[in-house]
Amino acid sequence: MEKELQGQRTFILVGGSGAGKTSLAEAMLYHTGVSSRMGSIDSGNTFLDFEPEEVKKGGSIQPAYTVFSHKGQRHFLIDVPGDTNFHGELPYQLAAADGAVYVLDAVDGIKPQDKKIWREVRESRLPMLAVINKLDRERADTDQVLNGMRDTLGAKPVPCYLPLGEAGDFQGVVDVLTGTAYSFDAENNLVTSGEVPEGMQDTVREMYETAVENIAESDEELMEKYLEEGELGAEEVQSGLRKGVLSEELIPVCPTAALEGKGAGLLLDMIQNLLPSPLERPSWPGAEGDERPSSPEAPVSCFVFKTIVTPFGGHLNVLRVMSGSVASDMQVYNPQKQVREKLGQLQWVVGKKQEPCKEEVGPGALVAVAKLKNTATGEVLCSEKEPFIYARPQLPSQVLSYALLGSKEDEDKMMMAVHKLLEEDVSLKLHHNEETGDILLSGMGQQHIEMAVEKVKRRNKVDARLQDPKIPYKETLKAGADAQGRFKKQTGGRGQFGDCVIRIEPQQRGEGYEFVNQIVGGVIPKQYIPAVDQGIQEAAQKGILAGYPVVDFKVTCYDGSYHSVDSSEMAFKVAGSMAFKKAAEKAGLTLLEPIMTLYIEVPDEFMGDVIGDISSRRGKVLGYETNQGITEIRAQAPMAEILQYAPDLRAMTGGQGVFSMQFDHYEECPPHVQEAILEQVREKAE
Repeated sequence: MEKELQGQRTFILVGGSGAGKTSLAEAMLYHTGVSSRMGSIDSGNTFLDFEPEEVKKGGSIQPAYTVFSHKGQRHFLIDVPGDTNFHGELPYQLAAADGAVYVLDAVDGIKPQDKKIWREVRESRLPMLAVINKLDRERADTDQVLNGMRDTLGAKPVPCYLPLGEAGDFQGVVDVLTGTAYSFDAENNLVTSGEVPEGMQDTVREMYETAVENIAESDEELMEKYLEEGELGAEEVQSGLRKGVLSEELIPVCPTAALEGKGAGLLLDMIQNLLPSPLERPSWPGAEGDERPSSPEAPVSCFVFKTIVTPFGGHLNVLRVMSGSVASDMQVYNPQKQVREKLGQLQWVVGKKQEPCKEEVGPGALVAVAKLKNTATGEVLCSEKEPFIYARPQLPSQVLSYALLGSKEDEDKMMMAVHKLLEEDVSLKLHHNEETGDILLSGMGQQHIEMAVEKVKRRNKVDARLQDPKIPYKETLKAGADAQGRFKKQTGGRGQFGDCVIRIEPQQRGEGYEFVNQIVGGVIPKQYIPAVDQGIQEAAQKGILAGYPVVDFKVTCYDGSYHSVDSSEMAFKVAGSMAFKKAAEKAGLTLLEPIMTLYIEVPDEFMGDVIGDISSRRGKVLGYETNQGITEIRAQAPMAEILQYAPDLRAMTGGQGVFSMQFDHYEECPPHVQEAILEQVREKAE
């Protein structure tokens, strides 16, 4: 098995939206014979984008997987969406790979989203190759991408091939490291064409020298030899390049035109020659500070990094074998839930299909199993005698929420369908907002949530709708006031009597609620004081001004009276509520609104528009930094003004802006905003 694993590659295709990752995957699958034709996104017939929502959108919305053979070696491919709306699961997908292939757009160059995704890949510590795609398009410019990699992404690119013709005339490549020119034949396989064209010889020589310098700098021994002799041998260049890739210092670059299938074979060779095998990856970190080596000799452990819902409603758990050897019908252990599981039949995932895996597989293999009873995405299956819990990567927080609605007839069915979807997509979150009563579906962006609801409707034939969530406004006191709450009721027989006098005072923002008992002389018996407190809290929760909870105030109960027969906890609870309402109306109330902190990344040319837009939303810019064409803005704005910020930012920046946000604090609403809110409350009441 070890010999097979040395040639095995498990890699992930990453990059920004529109760079052509899925088209590149199509070209690789066609080149290796997995598919008999080149699928097209425009035609909606690609091998890996098969969900109806993906066909409709014209792009990936979920990770896809396949396995193929290249020159007798097994490769596992993970294709992830480029749209940041669908990046919530990216940390788990990166964890399942041994290397990454980053796809860049030769026409548009480095986009803001590239900077964010590149950073995530770097943080995952994966060795990486880069692809400059779309060299068959007008305005394709290799140099602008290479400069952007250096200046914006902070990478050290090593162009291994120089394109022969571009901007619509991509005919072949020059191998920079060997000085050989190749052209594409009718089937887009490379054929040797001999010498480098005269007009390119100086450029190729300069690129070779730069590449060798970069390779030498990544290895001390090579650096010493290069300084002494001024050159390196061909084998030293190749081995030094691979060492530089594995140490994450160097990024070899390959040119392609995926729609025409040009360069797919080159890229597959680079993946085979330069990316690591599963035996070369670092040990897996454990949640308890331990480690598990990526070796077939180590105890069995598998990371469940994805759940797929099949067209017939069944679940497939996709596993990355981390260590040991795994076979069908094997008994394993889930240490997180402390339960045993049986794997059943192992299956290869090949696009939307599954094929039986009839062999034992080792580290690096991606296989699926059905009908696991207790195991969810993000958990580990391992040997019960030698358990291991993987220190799994942190998933990003959701950035946007919508209220989820459905018809009363479909409500239970809809909720069951949504919970199934949450098992499939762990970057979605469903929760009940007790303050507003909304059932909130949260995700990574508007399209993410909308596509999720489309899936629920299509798969389960239920009514499911989205609307903007209610804003969790709060009320607070303007001043202090005293009031008496006296509740007396006589209906024959034993009556009800409770009487308390309280003082209310506003507290600093965020200090919360405080109750002080200053009763002396037993004017209110001790057993009734908690009831007064409870009555005040319940009244505050219901609100006074507009039905929103009253927060950040102090109550002092300092006087009152009781009846030896008629007093009860219920009576003093009502009295406390009455006293609070009277005192609050005397003191006066104001509305508070939630303020969010925004972290925005946009190209420099959109900075003025974005800052102006933030101001128009009653927001303020806290600061910004510009770095090689990308401006990072930190700002704050009221939640009510940014419920639809994700699509607005995309429209403002031509889809190039990215952002995240989090709750920061509450602030008093401006008078005109308060009046509009109160008018809505009055209209609703009427």
